[in-house]
Amino acid sequence: MVDVILDPTGGQRAASAGTAVRTRERARLEGATVGLLSNTKQNAALFLDELGKLLVDRYGVAAVKPMVKKTFALPVPDDQLAELKESCDAVITGVGDCGSCSASAVADGVAFERNGVPAAVICSDAFVVTADAMAELRDAKGYHYAKTAHPVAILTPDEVRKRAEEVVGEVVSILTDAS
Repeated sequence: MVDVILDPTGGQRAASAGTAVRTRERARLEGATVGLLSNTKQNAALFLDELGKLLVDRYGVAAVKPMVKKTFALPVPDDQLAELKESCDAVITGVGDCGSCSASAVADGVAFERNGVPAAVICSDAFVVTADAMAELRDAKGYHYAKTAHPVAILTPDEVRKRAEEVVGEVVSILTDAS
């Protein structure tokens, strides 16, 4: 019997043996505009805002463009994807802090990459199975995303800032590393 994974974003298909999907042109952060697509989960916008500040202060990012997804459990709508693609050199999305939002964040990262926009996804470590399953469903087995300790939603602002500090290096690597 073939194992079938249910796609929580509404589709269903067997897991693929595809490879990671990354746009060939990685971001150059100095002078870049980076989209920060939060998923409406508690502390997601704060986490991404803190990452944005670090990218501006340490990596020469010229501007960040915050945006909030319409719902955390569905893929990024076409209009938001198009707007971020048009106005940003790279996108960071998350924070996947539950099963459906982790899956959705990975689906978003794959969609941005397939549209030529380097993307870094952030998921909490408790949901790597869900995130990896979604990558396979999107023909992106092995898709690399940044992980942070679970949970994120209950953290204080100082704890969120610390988590952003801990993950910024991995986010930069995902956005810029061509390997």
